[in-house]
Amino acid sequence: MPAVSSPLVVAISPVTTAVVRVQRKHHLLIRWAHWTSIPLLLGLILSGISIYWSSPIFQHRTDAAGNFDRAADIGIWLCAHVPGLHHYSSPPDWLYNHLSLGPGMLGVALRLHWFCAYLFMANGLLYVLGLAIGGGWRALFPRRDDATAALHMVRYYSLAPFALVLRRPLLHPAHRGKYNALQKAAYASVVVAGVLVVLTGWAIHKPMQLHLLATAFGGYNAARVWHFWLMCFFIFFVVPHVILVLADGWDTVRSMITGWSLRVEAVGEKRGDAQ
Repeated sequence: MPAVSSPLVVAISPVTTAVVRVQRKHHLLIRWAHWTSIPLLLGLILSGISIYWSSPIFQHRTDAAGNFDRAADIGIWLCAHVPGLHHYSSPPDWLYNHLSLGPGMLGVALRLHWFCAYLFMANGLLYVLGLAIGGGWRALFPRRDDATAALHMVRYYSLAPFALVLRRPLLHPAHRGKYNALQKAAYASVVVAGVLVVLTGWAIHKPMQLHLLATAFGGYNAARVWHFWLMCFFIFFVVPHVILVLADGWDTVRSMITGWSLRVEAVGEKRGDAQ
């Protein structure tokens, strides 16, 4: 269903008014897919790192301790340099013990990973269906002025924390459509990353049956590298996503919960001129 908005004129003083626009922003399926993706991604990441433990793709020559896993090197370094971790029982397993289901959990991790993966794919289909039904796909298409608009948004988001601390008003750059240029690029990239992570996952799971798919990513090991970095993309997407949402204001959060946006668009109209 396309976005529908209706202005509501509210008097804020005897001589001035504020135009408050109520706008339908997110289809129910979009909101459902947005929130359910959080636990699904968490399950995929925790189980995926446990699977990685059994056959690390990033390796080096075996050292004197018999270690060849670069992820284990991180735990070893942390236990050697961080106060309070010097007596950790198994430094090579520190990362796996804290960011996964744990080492030696391959069977459980595989079952959980594919359980979450099938739900993730179904969730993605619901999201695409919501984009189609609600017309939200139009908001993700790039415009010619998006590069300039993105620079304006970078400046706004950079200054927003200082404006909040100093309690000074900061004018939000105007933009057409549902999303600003940075939001549009971020959300569109998530859709692309979601498709790629599913394809690389199948290329890893069925490298013989889907050998053409595996070959398209450079082979089995290359598909594993793709899959790993796509996982990292989703992890690092969360932090700037939360920052951008908070900087944009509570209305953005509310619209993803209720589906409706409520914004003040104009202030200072004379009451006699209001329609």
